[in-house]
Amino acid sequence: MSRFLCIGECMVELAQTGPDTYRRGFAGDTFNTAWYARRCLPESWDVSYATAVGTDATSAEMTAFMKAERVTPALREIEGRTVGLYMIATEGGERSFSYWRSNSAARLLGEDTEWLAATFAQAEMIHFSGITLAILAPDQRSRLCNALRSSRATVSFDTNLRPRLWENENAMKRGLTQGASAASIVLPSFDEETALFGDATPEHTIARYREAGAQIIAVKNGASALTMATPEGITEIAVEPVEKVVDSTAAGDSFAARFLAGLAQNETPQEAARAAMALAAKVICAPGALVPDIFQGDPK
Repeated sequence: MSRFLCIGECMVELAQTGPDTYRRGFAGDTFNTAWYARRCLPESWDVSYATAVGTDATSAEMTAFMKAERVTPALREIEGRTVGLYMIATEGGERSFSYWRSNSAARLLGEDTEWLAATFAQAEMIHFSGITLAILAPDQRSRLCNALRSSRATVSFDTNLRPRLWENENAMKRGLTQGASAASIVLPSFDEETALFGDATPEHTIARYREAGAQIIAVKNGASALTMATPEGITEIAVEPVEKVVDSTAAGDSFAARFLAGLAQNETPQEAARAAMALAAKVICAPGALVPDIFQGDPK
């Protein structure tokens, strides 16, 4: 059985459903990718999620949720820690987020190099993100990236910028470059790249990540065309317009899932990107990060 592995932080999600009412769920950028990948890959693929959790009841409930969603937990348990939590509040149609993650076990997922090596050993494809790196101390980031470089897997990196998680801007720049150097596939968003690095065009973003060692780079650019770089050259892929965006949460996460699932099944990068854009377009037309209703037909 082939193995698709995502690594990062899955958190408790409290989403507002009324003035004083919240619904609990579990989500996180790379976990969202694993969730969508499970629905985009055949059963001959195992889809796993690697993270660190505590030994408390909430950690156990999150583990049970992963299993119920057919995502195999690959966990490191840490006594005295728990899982992070974030709350989504909505006012006038606008969403705001509050986070509690200082005691999150996932902040220590880069501590144990033997666990990392064993977890990565059987994976054909591994996906991580800028958030995966941002929650770690600098020495743990290095251990994680070294373990990824040593794995035999195809490694994908979604830059996914969250400035408040990093020590400072220079640390964020170094961390993203470090992450890209451990990957052969990089999935940046142009608005984030131009804000941080001052890129004038998607081609500038591509050049920087090529220099870091990436072979395939898909620069997402909102409603504008996606710019795709492969060893054969650079192409643009038009975005089909979406009539009404309901919730942009997990747009990039679902794109990554379908794009990587396509590559894993021998689609060309262009074919995989078009299918990934179509999936993301459906996701942003529904509320929430995980949208099971869009898989009534064949997601592949």
